[in-house]
Amino acid sequence: MTRRGLLIVLLCAAGLSAQPRLIPLDAPGYRKLIAENRGQILLVNFWATWCEPCLKELPELVKLHRRLAGRFRLITVSADEAEQEAEARKILAKFGVPGPHYIKRPGDEDAFIRSVDPSWSGALPALFLYDRQGRRVRSFVGETEIGVVEAGIRKLP
Repeated sequence: MTRRGLLIVLLCAAGLSAQPRLIPLDAPGYRKLIAENRGQILLVNFWATWCEPCLKELPELVKLHRRLAGRFRLITVSADEAEQEAEARKILAKFGVPGPHYIKRPGDEDAFIRSVDPSWSGALPALFLYDRQGRRVRSFVGETEIGVVEAGIRKLP
């Protein structure tokens, strides 16, 4: 193999490994995830590759996370089907979304939605803000100005 060929292989491998991993998540796993993050403010973002408002919101969430560095933990959950997982990873990498990253597992859609918020219809984008005790304190469903989300985070001790 030539030097150039080896360089191309290495660059391609580096690009693939740089894409974030999506961890499968179901309803019990979601409850466990929230419990494991007690002690910190948590903002959970539900999004999908086909959701235009979601794609507008992701870079804004990254900027907010940088601006409030250390103030909260951002977790993303892709609502995409398994066939879109590669595209979801590319989008997360493109926007530099901090991890961890999850993907909703196929299964009982209603049970999963109820495990997040019984009043949530499953509409995207959706953000759920949890306090340090693991209690959901705010839900932001649909297009939401990032300043409103920031204000919600800043109100929490």
